[in-house]
Amino acid sequence: MAATTPMMMERAAPTGGWAQFRYTLSNALIITRREVRDSFRDWRIIAPIVVLTFLFPGLAQFVAGRFAEFVAGYGADIIGERTIPFLLMIVGFFPISISLVIALETFVGEKERRSLEPLLSTPLTNTELYIGKTLAAMIPPLVSSYGGMAVYLFSLVLGDIEWRPPAMLVAQIILLTSVQALVMVTGAVVVSSQTTSTRAANLLASFIIIPMTMLIQGESVIMFLAPDAEDPNGIGALWAIIVGMMVVVILLLRVGNSIFNREELLGRTIDQLNLKRTAKHIWRFIVAVDDDGTPARNVVDWYRRSVTLTLRRMRPAITVTILVCIVALVGGYIIGQLPEWRLPLPDATNLSQTAHTLGRYTSIPTQTGGFRFILWQNGRVLLAAALISMFTFGVGALIITPVVYLILGYLFSQIMLAGYNPSFLFAAILTHGVIEIPVIILATAAALRLGAIITRPPKGLTVGQAWQMALGDALKLAIGVILPGLILAAVIEAYITPRVVFAILGG
Repeated sequence: MAATTPMMMERAAPTGGWAQFRYTLSNALIITRREVRDSFRDWRIIAPIVVLTFLFPGLAQFVAGRFAEFVAGYGADIIGERTIPFLLMIVGFFPISISLVIALETFVGEKERRSLEPLLSTPLTNTELYIGKTLAAMIPPLVSSYGGMAVYLFSLVLGDIEWRPPAMLVAQIILLTSVQALVMVTGAVVVSSQTTSTRAANLLASFIIIPMTMLIQGESVIMFLAPDAEDPNGIGALWAIIVGMMVVVILLLRVGNSIFNREELLGRTIDQLNLKRTAKHIWRFIVAVDDDGTPARNVVDWYRRSVTLTLRRMRPAITVTILVCIVALVGGYIIGQLPEWRLPLPDATNLSQTAHTLGRYTSIPTQTGGFRFILWQNGRVLLAAALISMFTFGVGALIITPVVYLILGYLFSQIMLAGYNPSFLFAAILTHGVIEIPVIILATAAALRLGAIITRPPKGLTVGQAWQMALGDALKLAIGVILPGLILAAVIEAYITPRVVFAILGG
């Protein structure tokens, strides 16, 4: 009887939550250990890690010292002091840029080397393979990044500068480096699993490195200009960035795991872009009245069945959008209650005096005209929200549009605190808002669904098919509901709302 090896033994996967997670992670680490060993055997990976760990921090320390001396000669010591933590972040960022090279090679590189088939034939699940590859692409760059930051900090503390960094600021920079590595790696692994060649993966990597570079620039501005830069609890804006990037990491992991398919990865040899076929599929979703793609018989049937079908599909997105807008409205009201955010509004005894006082701040009676301006303003905001939402998994739509409700909540709180009669404000908003507000909610929900649907495609649909369906539904609402609603709301706001406001104010 042949001996049974551990690799031949089959273990039943546990069903409990924590036990299942440990089981999945232990299997994923089998791939991770193999990949990390192979990485540290490659001198083309080791050489940049050594250089960026030991030589680049010395260069950064030299630059920090010379720059601090230069600005001190002009009495700008604070600029030199805030340059030091910025360079610490740069020292940590450069090594994790190596993660793109490793991550882009995870799947498509092995496919080109013809070493992917044995790996995918293992009994590991898609999730275990994906997690193992992701961790393997992250560990070497993070080791180099942490080592480089440690060398830089020791050279600052023990060198001529003798800088004593705030502990919380150092912790923030380490966390920023870690989440930036996570974002870059998870994004690159998604690219690697969906492309057919290393050349294509390298080209698509620009959509990862360019936003990350812009984010680094924003973080540098925050470090120099933040009013709480010396706060022992750290810089508040950096905490917000850390939380936001963690959300992006979770979304990228979900996207990568949901669209990773080993059979499709092996079978796909070349990507073809058939614009004509794609346009036909999108048009099919625009005119369809059911899930089978049956086209509408006429315009009435299209509104009665097709538009309502889209609204049913968008119900979760509409619910989320309404909740976010309510939170923004309440948040604006709460912010307005804070003493440091109050406007210096004098007490008003009647509506006419209220109009004269608030006109200096809002010019409500004089800036509501201009049909084309109103339509263009609303349209471009919603279009920008939709475009940004496609690249931010829907998050952009929930940031740009609810800002309006944040401002409205803030203005309402100022009016109430000053003791003004808010009736004119309700007239200025609700006269056209009864149409405009639902239209904006629908447009925001469509943009949210357009960006978020790739994180969880409907069952039976690929990511491309799901996105085409979401785009078709968004165009359907844009043509049939959103654009006509914006036009009607702009007409009311330009020609009717000012007359209602003037009538209430007694003008």
